[in-house]
Amino acid sequence: MTEAAEAIALESAETAPVPLVEPREGLPPVVADEAALAAVVAAFAAGHGPVAVDAERASGYRYGQRAYLIQLRRAGAGTALIDPIACPDLSELGDALAEAEWVVHAATQDLPCLAEVGMRPNRLFDTELAGRIAGFARVGLGPMTESVLGYTLAKEHSAVDWSTRPLPEPWLRYAALDVEVLVELRDALERELDGQGKLDWALEEFAAIAAAPRPAPRVDPWRRTSGMHKVRRRRQLAAVRELWQSRDRIAQERDVSPGRVLSDAAIVNAALAMPQNIAALQAVQGFGPRVHRRQLEQWLAALDRARAVPEAQLPAATAPHEGPPPPRAWAEKDPVAAARLAGARAAVTELAERHRLPAENLITPELVRRVAWAPPGEPTVPAVAGAFRALGARRWQVELVAAAVAAAFAAATEAAG
Repeated sequence: MTEAAEAIALESAETAPVPLVEPREGLPPVVADEAALAAVVAAFAAGHGPVAVDAERASGYRYGQRAYLIQLRRAGAGTALIDPIACPDLSELGDALAEAEWVVHAATQDLPCLAEVGMRPNRLFDTELAGRIAGFARVGLGPMTESVLGYTLAKEHSAVDWSTRPLPEPWLRYAALDVEVLVELRDALERELDGQGKLDWALEEFAAIAAAPRPAPRVDPWRRTSGMHKVRRRRQLAAVRELWQSRDRIAQERDVSPGRVLSDAAIVNAALAMPQNIAALQAVQGFGPRVHRRQLEQWLAALDRARAVPEAQLPAATAPHEGPPPPRAWAEKDPVAAARLAGARAAVTELAERHRLPAENLITPELVRRVAWAPPGEPTVPAVAGAFRALGARRWQVELVAAAVAAAFAAATEAAG
């Protein structure tokens, strides 16, 4: 944490934090029909200044990452709580806020579900990312609000099932308070970043997030099953794939979290054991006597499909990917590249410590790996800077790291003779 950030935290610590328990204008009703939504659109269009935006999902309960409650607050408009299930098209509200700066905490988590209902920011201020760049050790909304503003936010409802209808009043109060002081937090962090000479860095990051396209679907998402490192054989990989795809289909049909249909651990256990019948499947951990026979038959059918996959069509032992191999293999494949990477990592770590921000925010580790594996012909500062820019690094990142990384590359080449 920087000295200035520490000063903020110490100042807040000298006085007892003030609990936020009630929205200052009271708890607004949930917007759940077109007439109420139209009134909110008009009010927020007439408001002024930045707009605080938050969304609540039902991760762990429902399939996907859709929003089940959206909270907004803006000067001149107050706070609004919107039910996006009852009002699934919020594009008019998005249009009304097109010229406003959105204040969001951990924007990359909320922007996809907001885009699904037609809300996309042109400008934003991410208070979580601002905290990282400013050097705060704890950047959750609760810790940030307490250390920067001296308020405490209760977080006991953060992991509840937001698809519940009607939503209990304590949950709604919690949701309204999440946007209550978000703009105030934004203003304090802007001052802190400006004082540290980092405001331009943060603004460049925020602009990149707002302009980023929607991520492409993952290739082979089943490979992200927890515990996959235990699965070595290609036939077993096919079993993981079939079980994962069956679970995903069932979860989508039932609109429940896939983990509530079948755990990742059970998928991996079954793939390793490859049971041949119901009795053998029941003996596998995760498929005990409480699992209905019809469900057992579904999972056994998935395993049978895996057994029937022709050898030539079995999934590859490793996931297809572009770019360099895993760093652990570099020393054997290309020792000079391994030396480049080690030197570049050390240089980035030293720079991050000097500027008091996380190394991964100074420059994305994946970009360092890619440039270290396929460096420019001559490791000059302009050449290394160009390589980073071509991969999407921001201007401020390139200005800070290009010279140090170029020096690390040159040292590795010289040491190799």
